[in-house]
Amino acid sequence: MRQRSRGRVALAAAAAMCAVAALPGQAYAADAGYGFDPGAKTVAGAAVNTDASELTAGSVYRSTIGTGQKLYYRLNLDATTNAYVSAVVVPKAGGKVAYGDGVSISIRDGSDLRCSSGDAHFRSTDFPHPVTAYAYRTVDKDSSSCQAAGTYNVLVERESAATSSTEEWELELRYDAEPALADGQAMPTQAPTQWPSASPVPPTPATDNRRHGGAGYYDAVSLETGEWKDEIAPGQTLFYRVPVDWGQQLFTTVGLGNSTASGKNAFVGNALGLSLANPARGHVDAASPLSYSGKPGSVSLDPLPPVAYVNRLASADDVSGMRFAGWYYLAVSLSPKVAKAYGDQPFPLTLSVKVTGEAGGSPYAGDAGIFAVTKKDKDLARTGRSGPQAAADESGTMKLIGAAGVGTGTVLVLGLGAWTLLARRRAAGASAQSPYGQPPQAW
Repeated sequence: MRQRSRGRVALAAAAAMCAVAALPGQAYAADAGYGFDPGAKTVAGAAVNTDASELTAGSVYRSTIGTGQKLYYRLNLDATTNAYVSAVVVPKAGGKVAYGDGVSISIRDGSDLRCSSGDAHFRSTDFPHPVTAYAYRTVDKDSSSCQAAGTYNVLVERESAATSSTEEWELELRYDAEPALADGQAMPTQAPTQWPSASPVPPTPATDNRRHGGAGYYDAVSLETGEWKDEIAPGQTLFYRVPVDWGQQLFTTVGLGNSTASGKNAFVGNALGLSLANPARGHVDAASPLSYSGKPGSVSLDPLPPVAYVNRLASADDVSGMRFAGWYYLAVSLSPKVAKAYGDQPFPLTLSVKVTGEAGGSPYAGDAGIFAVTKKDKDLARTGRSGPQAAADESGTMKLIGAAGVGTGTVLVLGLGAWTLLARRRAAGASAQSPYGQPPQAW
């Protein structure tokens, strides 16, 4: 009985270890549509600002906006915190959009004075795909506007051409508060005007260099410096994220492979789009779209400045957007028009990502939240896991370890009970045969 109990315990422990080893990694699959954050709260925008729903810091929301609508949401801000609200625009697949279609987002004080604004337009990539923009209220001792504590309005306005589809667009809204600067940190006074612009030596491809992009910001797959392979279908947008720390620069090139469809050399203009968003999901930059004629081609982001707090003082989005450390998001979109010329099978895709420069210290006091690069972030980038994968791994490990512990404990209790029962039976048998009640021999 004891040998069998030991065997069962060993099997239970081995099963638990095997199950932990088999936790999901790259098996997480992205849907063809946009991947909304499953924890997002549904909120309706209001046509009148006094009816607007309040957004809270650190939260994600889902909403919708119709053609020509102007919708309000509400913020309650103190006089010391920098606030950022982003809007990801998700039009329905198969619809029609024009160059100037999109939304503008702004934060306004109680007198309707605009604190800042941003826009998310489709521009040259004039096919339905997710685009993003943000607006912010930042505290500036030299400014007299948008500095007081109180109620602020977030206004999202949709613009659509008369020839565009009229269906509602979905929105994914996120509100983030920036941490306070550490004591003694001097406020910057001037934005940079020069930075290294020479493209670095291309990274060496990794041994296992296949990474499948996510369907949205929520499940964007993590990348580090390297050359990565993927596939993208016509009409699909894939999301990736790269940890970029203070003082570091990001260089990105995306290549689309040749088509294997025989006898095909049709020209598709603005076929592949590449854009970059910062940790607050604010648009930073977009590459000129790649036109496709069945042959290999690539697009690159322009050299961006190293991440620095001082970048926020620049007027250009591609400089001011590089204002925080954290995850930077790459979105790659392939036009559905490619399917008409070359079929709807996925096309080979490569991403060349390089992060250069030594990581510097954080200017913030205490925990910087999403505006930091942690050891865990670097591990996720090295292993190619997304946020949901990491959460599933941690949750699955704890559940399996707990289950293994319960199973092992159950085996031990059952074994001990069986041993005790057998010992009592042997003792009873020995007492019946011996007048002296001799105990059973040890076994």
